[in-house]
Amino acid sequence: MEQQEGIKSNSVLDFIRIAHEYCIFTESMSGKLMPEVVGFYQKLLPLVYLKAALLPQIEAESEDDFYERYVTEEHWENVFTDGKLIFGIDEHFFLLDGNGDTLKSSISESLADIYQELKDFIILFQNHRNAAKESALIAVRANFIDRWGLRITELLPQLHRLMYASELQNSAEEDLYN
Repeated sequence: MEQQEGIKSNSVLDFIRIAHEYCIFTESMSGKLMPEVVGFYQKLLPLVYLKAALLPQIEAESEDDFYERYVTEEHWENVFTDGKLIFGIDEHFFLLDGNGDTLKSSISESLADIYQELKDFIILFQNHRNAAKESALIAVRANFIDRWGLRITELLPQLHRLMYASELQNSAEEDLYN
């Protein structure tokens, strides 16, 4: 019974709502202007991160493994391409890895990877079998810890920089003259 409460908890329901909002916007971002897209992700990604961090840790009660991928390579590529068109010259940014080496990263690739994780979760969670819901919850939480949670933390500084580019430029210019 406790397991059942875990998959129907408020934290899971909140996560589903936020994940769904992310997916709906991401699927429809084609043709939107960069300020709207940046503003949306700058506000929603911290919520996605928070709601994922609050997901309960559950154990699979069933031996059945229901985790499947539903987002096709074509769907992923569409999101990636839409993002590349929107972000243009601001698409790439650089990160330091654990060894201090510089890595080139992509805003659109990160957004598409997060989309794939969230969309796969939503689709699988809609299955009426509890084992499928458990598998979806276990996988999305594990993948959050291993992969896409880090993607969010890498994206936020880039989105901040894009969101406030003119103010940051003005501030930098003022610092030069003071």
